[in-house]
Amino acid sequence: MNTRAIGSLLLLFASLSPAAHAQSGQASVSLPSTQLQFAPSGVKDGSGRELMVGPAYGDLARGPHGSFVKMPAGFSSLPHIHTGDYWGVVVTGVAVNGPPSGSEVPLPAGSYWFQKGGEKHVTKCVSANECLLFISQVGKFDYVIDKASK
Repeated sequence: MNTRAIGSLLLLFASLSPAAHAQSGQASVSLPSTQLQFAPSGVKDGSGRELMVGPAYGDLARGPHGSFVKMPAGFSSLPHIHTGDYWGVVVTGVAVNGPPSGSEVPLPAGSYWFQKGGEKHVTKCVSANECLLFISQVGKFDYVIDKASK
């Protein structure tokens, strides 16, 4: 992981409520990237490629979480929303996240984005290699496809 990516992750964690972390009761953890366990997410693009998710903390199916997401090179989500806000950091690769009809802003490793809950968007991996993303969300993860996109 490069220095910019580490800096982005530190900024992300610094922006989260310190009081929430202090009250979590969770023990300190160090998790090497080689020990991340990835599983299918159920989120697929039009060609059937699927996002893989590796938990860092919490449970993305039930509530607040921080999760690593592997996105295949060339992956492009269908236009969708998430019920809750989330924060994303690009660890490797080049991603795009934005409105379906908006201009694409390439987000190389070390880049950050905030996605407002309920706002339709598309997420892509535009690099030649897969993208590794880290997302943090205060609620559970959901993926609601825009009905017009089906």
